[in-house]
Amino acid sequence: MEISPVVIGPQLPQPVTIGGEMPVIISGPCVIESPEHLRQMAELVSRACAAQGLPLIFKASFDKANRTSHRSFRGPGLEEGLRLLRGIREEFGLPVTTDVHEVSQVAAVAASVDLIQVPAFLCRQSDLIEACAKSGTPTSIKKGQFLAPWDCRSLIDKFRSAGGQDLVLIERGTTFGYNNLVSDFRALPIMRSMGVPVIYDGTHSVQMPGGAGECSSGSGHLAPALMRAALAVGVEGLFLETHDNPSAALSDGPNVVPSQELPAFLNEVLSLHRALGRPAPAPPRS
Repeated sequence: MEISPVVIGPQLPQPVTIGGEMPVIISGPCVIESPEHLRQMAELVSRACAAQGLPLIFKASFDKANRTSHRSFRGPGLEEGLRLLRGIREEFGLPVTTDVHEVSQVAAVAASVDLIQVPAFLCRQSDLIEACAKSGTPTSIKKGQFLAPWDCRSLIDKFRSAGGQDLVLIERGTTFGYNNLVSDFRALPIMRSMGVPVIYDGTHSVQMPGGAGECSSGSGHLAPALMRAALAVGVEGLFLETHDNPSAALSDGPNVVPSQELPAFLNEVLSLHRALGRPAPAPPRS
């Protein structure tokens, strides 16, 4: 089955096509820490992607609603967070994405971003997926850590039956015992065989959920290796969170690619893409 490209931000000067000729980068800090930091990260990421000619969708969360501890930082909240993301889109001309957690948030998020993200833990929430589909805004659904890749067919059917057209799947690892995830790269061609673009989330695939007691840990230094492998197997893009000071990050610092290392990694992404091209999706299961 041919993959149906998804155009993100058609009203922007430079729309991004997921499933086009170039791998798309979805990147930014895990959470909006402050207006100043958000702008700084948008500038760093946009400069690094532009240097390699890689299309970028800027990502940051307005609320980390699934933190391990109630004491963890969550973000500025819906209204302020969306205002800041709209500012990034206007200033930098970038499409933006953020995650949504409740049906009541969908309308506001859909009106403020170019790509809605359904978090992995919520990927089977029927009302949420249907609301995203009905919004008309392109949507990415992260495959839950508890799902087999072929179970994504139900996610696609649910989105399509509610009238949604523009859908992207994101692979972010599978639960492997307690506090650990593993990437099964067989999932990528299986998911792509369903006809929708697939993004590989490298930084959350090396997360250790709850692995540091009251917060998650991770092995961010391994994320670039896994993302190189995903490109070789075949994906439409990469999702990677980044931060200028990971040890001080307010969420998911152990998993990110440090922004200082981003230019060199994106150069590797471009080199791999030129060497390998974009592999065709696998045939569907018989």
